[in-house]
Amino acid sequence: MANNNIGSKRLVVGAHYGMRDWLAQRATAVVMAVYTVILLVCFLTSSNFSYEGWAAMFSHQWFKMATFAAFMALFYHAWIGVRDVWMDYVKPVAVRLVLQVATILWLIVCAGWAAQILWRM
Repeated sequence: MANNNIGSKRLVVGAHYGMRDWLAQRATAVVMAVYTVILLVCFLTSSNFSYEGWAAMFSHQWFKMATFAAFMALFYHAWIGVRDVWMDYVKPVAVRLVLQVATILWLIVCAGWAAQILWRM
């Protein structure tokens, strides 16, 4: 009976063995890297290094959307990493669940705060 859980006959129920999360972290890292390059190019090609110049850069709708997409990628990237830390190092299930819910709530609040800041300008 123990030999039925080896190789292609292995019983897999509900586990995805981390491939989806690994790929999601790489994809969110690429989004953040592309945004960083866009931000650096916009900043370094600008001649107005004042608040007005910064506000003008963020006045374009496409830039606000790119910034928000980068923030969402950051929050999802952080969720995967922190969730893995909680799953690996916090053994009591109740404590782990409380920490995961607190992390989710914190990241949702941060996403709302980022949206409020971006569209208040």
